[in-house]
Amino acid sequence: MASKQPRRLAIESKGLSLWYGDFQALFDVDLKIREGKITSLIGPSGCGKSTFLRSINRINERHSYVRTEGTVEVFGEDVMGEDVELVQVRRQVGMVFQRPNALPISIADNVMFGYELHTAAKPSRFERDNLIEESLKRVLLWDQVKDRLGDVATSLSLEEQQKLCIARLLPLKPSVLLMDEPCSALDPKATAAVEDLIWELRGEYSILIVTHNMAQARRASDECIFMLMGKVIEHTKTEDMFLTPENQATADYIEGRYG
Repeated sequence: MASKQPRRLAIESKGLSLWYGDFQALFDVDLKIREGKITSLIGPSGCGKSTFLRSINRINERHSYVRTEGTVEVFGEDVMGEDVELVQVRRQVGMVFQRPNALPISIADNVMFGYELHTAAKPSRFERDNLIEESLKRVLLWDQVKDRLGDVATSLSLEEQQKLCIARLLPLKPSVLLMDEPCSALDPKATAAVEDLIWELRGEYSILIVTHNMAQARRASDECIFMLMGKVIEHTKTEDMFLTPENQATADYIEGRYG
């Protein structure tokens, strides 16, 4: 019987350090994040979770006072390279933010916004309609909105808007989805719906999710990373981290002793 092919690395950081001016936020972060898995990033506020996430698609670099050292590879390509085009990085690495950022244009135009912005393709009406339908079906939103695609997207509920923001990424066919506390603005019912969606996307996409919600990390991820003061303390299977953490600092955080 042929041996099963090992999963590739979706993201690998090597010696990644980052400064905001004189303040160092990340210290020699070495991480290997596997393809097709959901990996959660946990840790107290200010520990570097979101900074690491935003380093992967280089959003941090919008600020002139940010300086980085080290490398970040996405499927073997160094996204920090001087010759790398940011447009290409952000096509391959999609980002979902804490609060839904649906645009005040139609639902259909929201879905196509990134595709039209980042590609030179001019799809036919048939191709455009198919892209919209496929993307909305993929995020379990099609049945709710198929008869009102011309409505302004901001009229949707927060749960629907967050699903729409994920749908907006899909026509670009990214390989990695970054999610920065995607459920923090949602009520428990909507949170459960978005978690179900994230799990539905597992395997097709490699997903890295920042969360302060310990229960969410435990429910909705395959692997878990615990960060503290800009350093990686532990990275293991989610079940192992919550049941038998190797580091006392990890155990203290999970048990609510600080953070």
